Parts: sequence; structure tokens; C-alpha cells
Amino acid sequence: MAISTVVKSIQDIMRKDVGVDGDAQRIGQLVWMIFLKIFDDKEQEAELLSDNYKSPLPEKLRWCNWAADPEGITGDELLEFVNNDLFPKLKNLNIGTNGNKRAFIVRSVFEDGYNYMKSGTLMRQVINKINEIDFNSSDDRHMFGDIYEKILKDLQSAGNAGEYYTPRAVTQFMADMVDPKLGEKVLDPACGTGGFLTCATLNMRNQYVKTPEDEKLLQNCIYGVEKKQLPHSLCMTNMLLHDVDVPANILHDNTLARPLKSYGPKDRVDVVLTNPPFGGQEEDGIESNFPTGLKTKETADLFLVFIMHILKDGGRCGMVLPDGTLFGEGVKTRIKEKLLKECNLHTIVRLPNGVFNPYTNIKTNLLFFTKGEKTKDVWFYEHPYPPGYKSYNKTNPMRVEEFDPEKAWWNNRDKNEFAWKTTFEEIESGGYNLDIKNPYNPDDDLGDPDDLLAYYKCLLKDVAEVQDRLKAELMKALGGNA
Repeated sequence: MAISTVVKSIQDIMRKDVGVDGDAQRIGQLVWMIFLKIFDDKEQEAELLSDNYKSPLPEKLRWCNWAADPEGITGDELLEFVNNDLFPKLKNLNIGTNGNKRAFIVRSVFEDGYNYMKSGTLMRQVINKINEIDFNSSDDRHMFGDIYEKILKDLQSAGNAGEYYTPRAVTQFMADMVDPKLGEKVLDPACGTGGFLTCATLNMRNQYVKTPEDEKLLQNCIYGVEKKQLPHSLCMTNMLLHDVDVPANILHDNTLARPLKSYGPKDRVDVVLTNPPFGGQEEDGIESNFPTGLKTKETADLFLVFIMHILKDGGRCGMVLPDGTLFGEGVKTRIKEKLLKECNLHTIVRLPNGVFNPYTNIKTNLLFFTKGEKTKDVWFYEHPYPPGYKSYNKTNPMRVEEFDPEKAWWNNRDKNEFAWKTTFEEIESGGYNLDIKNPYNPDDDLGDPDDLLAYYKCLLKDVAEVQDRLKAELMKALGGNA
């Protein structure tokens, strides 16, 4: 049976279960089960290759011992085992004094995980379907990789879960342009489901890995952090699918929750590839982890400050940012000034509306910069819609091939109808506004309503921040009474 048919059958079975409500829960349920199946297939491979391999899981909790037999436990017995034995023990799996990495990744996937299914009989049907996929078979694994991409896209219509998916065309293009080398430490500090990390892994493996020692080096240079449980579990599964056998450097944590000054030289990285959450605000207190003058609750802005700090001199970054950061004032201006004076912001690719539909229609930009040298010129490239397109949607998403003109232009830059540049001095005199329009395509109308609304919201935030500072100063002047 085709793997796409298997996955559809699984989804159909889950829809019959009263405990699974909506796409997000269905995907959450599917992920922990597929994770355990892939983990088990990897363990069986390890046992064949090494006589000394020892599983970090208690024998009865290994997939092969409770799930592999199609005539195995089912109904209430299966439900009781999963809820009262499997989950509690995997959530508290002993990682040992030396920190068993395999035990660590299993525990991190399950620590905030949840079994939604209420029917043990339907669960057995799902398990038997999953067992039809052999994750040690390269054909099955690669075919399932395509299905997994579709599962991730389904997140776009699963409420806020859509924020965790960056279109593959974007992640692939950015990884190609930043070009991580073997041995470089690659970080996505808001890694979501792992799109950037898997593209970086594939790029390095295809271009630079020649020996088993090279592969071992690759396995140890991929780092990620994701604060929410579902995307973190998806990321761990995604890394296993892409043959990162022990993705212990993918942490379930909040990058911004740690004071910036606590990140020292040993934490520095060579490459950052990321699409930080934008449009949202961090919880109270997070901004206190950042220097005075750069404090804000805007998540994307805080990540930009973090990235400037965490990169080594000579380190490279490709990141997605909304238009609001480019034209924003107040704290945003100070952050952009710091960026242009401490890094070479050499390229901004301006994306059209709809790249992230249906999650958001906000216009986005791809920023590429290198730390340790001041910006002289910023090149802009306006990415056009393909012929006949007016926007992107589920049936007509952005495709990797669309970036071929940018790739051809990248190392042979010249001005054209899509590309232009501006100097640091011009940007400085304009108050560090990076929202610079294409001079070869003048816009005669009053502006895009989404852009104007985003600009208005940005101004409101800036006003609110100024009011908060004035209030604080007033209270200080009045001895704490307002």
C-alpha cells in the first residue's frame, strides 16, 4: 500500500476517536507514535551494527515489544498501558549521571506530550497502519518525508500551530545562500518543526560529507531551540527522518528566557538560519534579559538582538522578518542602527504577499548579514510573483525554482528591474528606515492596505513604549506615586 494511503487511513481512523479534536490534536497524536516507531527502527539498525548497543528504554516500553505485533494488546488493556505505564515512564526516563543522549531526546519529546485517543481498539488500528512503514528502508523513509512535509503544511490550518511552518522554498533558498560548511555550528533559535535545520543538514551532507568521520562531525553541529511541545516533537521526528540519529542538541526551551549577557564565547555559533515568531509579544519580564535601550516585548526584534550577540565574528545569518521591523521606529530604530554598525547587512530579499498564507498575510523579508564588519551598501531584491499569480495559497504555494533568478544574481550583482542598492549613509540619514521601495517599479497608489495597517500597528506600539517610559520617569520623579 502507498505510504500516502497509509497516512490518510491513519487520519481517517483518528477522526472516529472522540478524544481527538481537530488537526492540531490529530497531528500531536500521530507525532509521538511515529517518533517511537522511527526511534525503534533506528535502534534495531544500531543493534545490527554494534554488539554493544543498549537501549535507553525499559524493554517492555520499546515499540517492538508492545506495538509491533498486529495481534498484540488492544482495547482497554492497550489504553491503560499507554496512559499509566508508557507515558509516565517516558516522561521521567532516567538519563543517568552521564546524560544518555538517546534517553534525553525521548524524555524531551514526551515531557509535555499527551495521548488524546480514548479508544484502545482504534489506537491498535493506527499502530498497525504505522507498522506498515519501514523507516530503515530508504524508499519508505524518503517517501514518508514527502508525506511529513504535507503533515507540516496541514499545521497551517490548525489554528496558531501554522506559525511553526516556513515554506520549504524559503528554507531551501536561505540555506543555499548562507551555505553552512562542515564543522560550523548551525543554530535555529526558534526552530519550530526543523525546516531550516533539515535543509542545512541536507546541504552539508550533499556538498561536504565524504567520509563516516565527516558525517559524525555533521551530526554534532546542528543546534535548535523550540519552546512549544508540539513543534519540538515534530522537529525531533523530522531530524530522525533526515538521519540525525541522536538530535540531542534540539532543546525544548525558550531562547529569550535567559539573560543575553549569560551567553558567552562558548555559546557563539557560525551560522544562524531562522524565522522567529513575529507579530506576538513576549511575557512580562523577558525584555529585562536585554540591554537598556534595546528592551521590547516584540518577539522578532528580541531575536534579532539575540542573533547579533550569539554570532561569532565572521558568522553569517539568514532570517525572516516582517515589514514592521524594516520601517518601525523607537526601539526598532536602535536595533537596526546596531545591526548596520556591527554587521554587514548585505542583502534584503523582499517577498510578496501571501508567502505564509493562510497563517498570515503580512509581507515578509529575508535578511542576510555577516557579523563583525560595518554595512557599506544594502542590496535589495524584490521577489516577483510567477507569471499569472496574484498571490500564493494552498494549491499554488511558493516553489523552490522561483528563487533561481536570485541565485544567478547573487554572486554577479547588478541593478535591474528587481534589484537595487542603497548606501549606509542614505539609510542613516533616513533614520534607519529599511523599508526602501523598488525605484524601478514606482507605486502610484496609496499603498497596500496590509502594509498600511502593519505600519499603523507598529506606530501604536512605539507610542505605547514611549508612554510607558514617560510614566516610569514621572513615577520616579514623584517618588513612586503617580
